[in-house]
Parts: sequence; C-alpha cells; structure tokens
Amino acid sequence: MTTRTDFAKYLTRFLSEYLPHQRNVSKNTIASYRDSFVQFINYMKDINGIPVERLLLKHLTRDNVINYLQWLHNTKKNTSATCNYRLAAIRSFCSYLQYIVIDNMVEWQSILSIKAKKTEISPPNYLSMEGMKLLLAQPDTTSWKGRRHLALLSLMYDTGARVQEIADLTVDCVRIDTTPYTIRLTGKGRKTRIVPLAEAQVDILRSYMEENNLNDPNMMKKPLFFNGRHEKLTREGITYILKIYADMANKQQPELIPKKISCHSIRHSKAMHLLQAGVNLVYIRDILGHVSIQTTDIYARADSKAKREALENAYTRLTPNTITEKEWERNKNLLEWLKGLGH
Repeated sequence: MTTRTDFAKYLTRFLSEYLPHQRNVSKNTIASYRDSFVQFINYMKDINGIPVERLLLKHLTRDNVINYLQWLHNTKKNTSATCNYRLAAIRSFCSYLQYIVIDNMVEWQSILSIKAKKTEISPPNYLSMEGMKLLLAQPDTTSWKGRRHLALLSLMYDTGARVQEIADLTVDCVRIDTTPYTIRLTGKGRKTRIVPLAEAQVDILRSYMEENNLNDPNMMKKPLFFNGRHEKLTREGITYILKIYADMANKQQPELIPKKISCHSIRHSKAMHLLQAGVNLVYIRDILGHVSIQTTDIYARADSKAKREALENAYTRLTPNTITEKEWERNKNLLEWLKGLGH
C-alpha cells in the first residue's frame, strides 16, 4: 500500500477541514482553490517531472511557485487576474502551513511575500436602463416558466445580488408579508445582508410564491428558485436562463443588448443605475455587499435620510406588468479527489 505524501496529507486537511470548518469558506471558493492546486500538480508533473504520488511539501518552494505562475501566464495564456487568484490559493495554503509545519517557516513566508501581478481594472459591463427594461420584457408571462424566469431575473436586478446569492436563496429569506419588504442575502465569507425590495418587485415575487405554494410554512427551507426536480437552480442554470432572454433581446435591439452578457452584468447594471440616480456610494456598497468602498468606487469611475429612502427615490419600474469531504486512500487518487471536491 502506498504511503501518502506529506503534500497530499496537508492539502487534504486544508481543503476539507481547515477552509470549510475553521475559516468558514464557501464551497465556491474551495472549488476555485481546488482548481488552482490541480493546475499546480499538473505543472509539477509536466514541467518538473514530479508525479502526484511523489509530490512533497519540499517541492513547494518560492522558485517553483514563481515558475508556475510564469507558466500559467506565458504558456497557458492566463490573465494576470487569474494568475493572482492561483497565487492567492497557494498563499492561503502556506499561511495554514506556517502553524502546522513550522520547520519550514522560512519557505512559507518566502512564498507569502510573492507579489501579485499588477492588473488593469476593466470598466464594468452593464446595460442601460432601456436595455434592462428590454431584457425583462422577454419572458412570456402567460406561461409558468416565463413567470418564474421573470421573478428570477427581476430579483437579480432589484437586489444587485451575485448569481450564487440568488441560487442559495430559500423561502425564509424573503420578507414580504409586511413592510419594510426585504430579502436576506448570504454573500462572500458567508456574510449576510438585508436588502430592501421595491413594490413592483414584491408584486412579482408574491405572485410567484403564491403560484408555487411557497407560502406554506413547511416550505420555508426550500429553494426559492428550483428546477423541474424541485432542486435549487445552479449558477450554470441561472446563467443559461439569462442567456435565453439576452439572445432574444439582442435580436430585437442589438444596440441595447450585447452578444455577451453575464449574470454579473445585471449586478453591474443595478449599481450603475443607482449611481446615475444619485444614490450615495456608501449605500450602493451596502446593497452590493462590498467590504470596501474602494470596490464600489469602480462604478463612480465608470460614470463620469435612509438607505431605503434613497433606493425608493432611485427606483424606476422596468418590469412588465404581470400578476465533509471524504479523504482519499492513495496518492494516485489526488487529482480525482480534487476534481470531485465541491461537486
């Protein structure tokens, strides 16, 4: 029986124990970190000739990490932003190792000192008010599916939520039985925030919930948006739904709807429309769930009494009128385990 290497042992603990249980990191972040290590393992095998079953912590050196990042950028044509994210995964692992494998403290700190590449901040890709209105007019509200899709897309816009935040919504996150109408979103780092809902959005959401019997007390922990098997929609599923209507709108007025549009474009659109309506950046930061106002400031650069009042004053109706992971046994299974993590 093959003895596990120290690299395999500590990487397992880092991904399946430390990140989810001690750092409370989301499954999406863990999956992204997993992908970063799959890339590093492939690099060490293909370029340095060290297969996964012989990969040790002693191979995790500053030089190897720097060369790996150069390989990603030059050979794999990864952007600087992607390289920085791969570096962040390795630095997080080394930060963990500092307190576990202290004999190699100097090397871990040397890796932690690697600087990220400078990146240019791209202006946010967003739709105009007219473009957003056109997009939300596409779902056929005479059908159940169209009404569901309108409720989904309009809620994405009204809240400025990330796609995963929408996917993770359960019925008990919605508070529309009495004013103020709000929804509870769980964002990065599992931080929750309360976001106000506009009256028009509440009308759509209330009709959707009534039609799907989501007001039943037994449904409180069920997904707010689900597929035909009554399982929660995935990020990919929501992206697919958006693409259907974006393509329809693009054919009608390509000058308003670009060919490429993402769920994040809807989030950007909400932020830009709030900014253009004169809403304070601090309020926009809170709605979007940004930690720093500097993150939100990108919208101010892109467009040369209470949070609720500011949002209500900014609101323009766009919607149409309607009613523990299992640890592997052998090193050769490392890649399979990593690829399966988070699914």
